[in-house]
Amino acid sequence: MTDLLNPATDVDDGPVPETSRADWTSDQEVRWCPGCGDYSILTALQLLMPELGVRREKTVFISGIGCAARFPYYMNTYGVHTIHGRAPAVATGLAMARPDLDVWVIGGDGDMLSIGGNHLIHALRRNINLNVLLFNNQIYGLTKGQFSPTSQKGKVTKSSPVGLVARPFNPISVALGAEATFVARTHDMDRHHMQDTFRRAHEHEGAAFVEVLQNCNVFNDGVFASITKKDVREDMLIDLQHGKPILFGSEKQYGVARRPEGVVIVDVAEVGIEYVLVHDETIRNPSTAFSLSRLAKTPATPTPIGVFRAIDRGEFASSVSAQIREVQAQVGQGDLGDLLRSQPTWEV
Repeated sequence: MTDLLNPATDVDDGPVPETSRADWTSDQEVRWCPGCGDYSILTALQLLMPELGVRREKTVFISGIGCAARFPYYMNTYGVHTIHGRAPAVATGLAMARPDLDVWVIGGDGDMLSIGGNHLIHALRRNINLNVLLFNNQIYGLTKGQFSPTSQKGKVTKSSPVGLVARPFNPISVALGAEATFVARTHDMDRHHMQDTFRRAHEHEGAAFVEVLQNCNVFNDGVFASITKKDVREDMLIDLQHGKPILFGSEKQYGVARRPEGVVIVDVAEVGIEYVLVHDETIRNPSTAFSLSRLAKTPATPTPIGVFRAIDRGEFASSVSAQIREVQAQVGQGDLGDLLRSQPTWEV
């Protein structure tokens, strides 16, 4: 087995061996509330990993605190259960030290958008080679039902007994505002869509951010039911597909068009198909993707899913490594003692 912090011990045994879901499943009992959406996300990933052609000993799952943070225990890989909000920071260090690893970051909306918000946006801004999965159930589940940064205005919870007055964060908007190079959304009621989205995130070089709409059936049950239930999905989920007009509805009767104020939902029969926006996830300016992220006003209105943005930009660890090699070629191996004394020093 590879020593996680010492790549010199890594032994390449040739082709990646074939694996099954069982190989990626740990011996730990899964302890989430019965019916929790985390189960379906876990299943989707355990079934997907054998298809990615990666080694278990080269895969690491890193989490913070919360229900989602138990994820590393259930994957038969390396795993790090860190402290509240710090998973992106720990993952950044590991990805920098071991760029040969596949690093997945798992966290909830409270963990990564509250105390961990600063770590998350800078990991995305720097374009660290990470796969970030944010499970969004719009509530604090582990601590028993307080409002989270994504809870809707007016939400009655144990910590907002007469209704929440703050406006919520939109995770996709936050990621796009941080200039993340890959931004996507999926939901826990569609395994195939999850797997397709996770696969795209894994294939991306740089920071890949995926929001997973996830049901907490104990403290916020059915918060996304208006859009994710099977009988309403066609009319309520706007599936973004690169290079195709943005259409939805049981008969593709609705579309998304651009207006001066942003993008809006239109009736295709009224405006004509030629006015429907063709989705382009590769546009470098994130303004259109940002407008799409603002299309859904609440969890009960038509909501875009799929890949909002996927662009190429220099991955951070590779860029830093190249910079170090360039300096070493010019001046040779540095001396830490000389570096510490290269500026004015004082004796106390």
